[in-house]
Amino acid sequence: MEKPIKSVRRKGSAITIDEVAAHAGVSPMTVSRVVNGHGGVRDATRERVMSTVRELGYRPNLAASSLAAAQHTCIALIYTNPSSSYLRELLVGALRGSARAAAQLVIATWDTLDVEGQRAAARELSKSVAGVILPPPLCESKAIVMEFAQAGIPVVSIASGRFSETISCVRIDDHRASHDMTAHLIVHGHTRIGYIKGDPNQTASAHRLQGYRDALAEAGIAFDEKLVRPGYFTYRSGLEAAESLLALADPPTAIFASNDDMASAVVSVAHRRGLDVPRDLSVVGFDDTSASTMVWPELTTVHQPVASMADAAIDILLREIRRATNSARVIVNHVVPHKLVKRASVAARKKSKLVRQ
Repeated sequence: MEKPIKSVRRKGSAITIDEVAAHAGVSPMTVSRVVNGHGGVRDATRERVMSTVRELGYRPNLAASSLAAAQHTCIALIYTNPSSSYLRELLVGALRGSARAAAQLVIATWDTLDVEGQRAAARELSKSVAGVILPPPLCESKAIVMEFAQAGIPVVSIASGRFSETISCVRIDDHRASHDMTAHLIVHGHTRIGYIKGDPNQTASAHRLQGYRDALAEAGIAFDEKLVRPGYFTYRSGLEAAESLLALADPPTAIFASNDDMASAVVSVAHRRGLDVPRDLSVVGFDDTSASTMVWPELTTVHQPVASMADAAIDILLREIRRATNSARVIVNHVVPHKLVKRASVAARKKSKLVRQ
């Protein structure tokens, strides 16, 4: 007859990983791999360890073990063709966060892949990483998110306008930020404010457009569809939109482009047409990337802390990975504050009309 195993629970003393291992009949390393959500453990063994963890009330010291755990954690950051200035901020934050946590960071670009190619790449990547960070536009792809979800891989999105019930996200309030910037132009006397939209495939673009419209409405300014042009967050689309807006018979006295790359293009077009920025035309952007300070005059813009958002995404992802063995997932909607960065590209509305060339 087998001798029953005595309870190892002791009053006033925390259960140790060695005690869990002895009770479950496995090594301490196996217990560590299970509670930290790593692979390489058979399902039956994983269940036995977790049953023992629950029975004994074991609580791992995450503060003490997070560094060691992160050293064996591989995180992927995947992007497709963002602006170079946006990508720079994104990489700075992700590298900073992964270095602080001693996690391994894999950078993957899917620029050349179609949707099916991206899904195949997601399935393959799921075999080797513990978590994924998705900036736009990939974080908007239900197909890609589903591939990782089905593989049990935690995902954190950055700068998505949609708060998902499936993945955690780090974002700003795009609607409020756009509203604040439009109101800033209105305070300076501008009532004909041109607007260049963002990529229609990103929900943040719709929120920014609505913020612009709501600020106009609150100021009693009628929305004029002729003052709105499509854009795709690219410099080229900003050039085309600016040319179209400034060719109007009654052109705007200010243009709000929904990212800095397009706003920089507006400044370029204005200069080519002999207009002074901001005396003849005020120009504002969004994001506060390096592009906003590489033009003259430097751009007034919305500061979206992309680097800090990527850093925060690493922290959220590591917490999700450590909770991977729990039955109830915690979906995080982390909204970080934005601010207006006021530089030299905005001035009070000039009385005289712009000269159309």
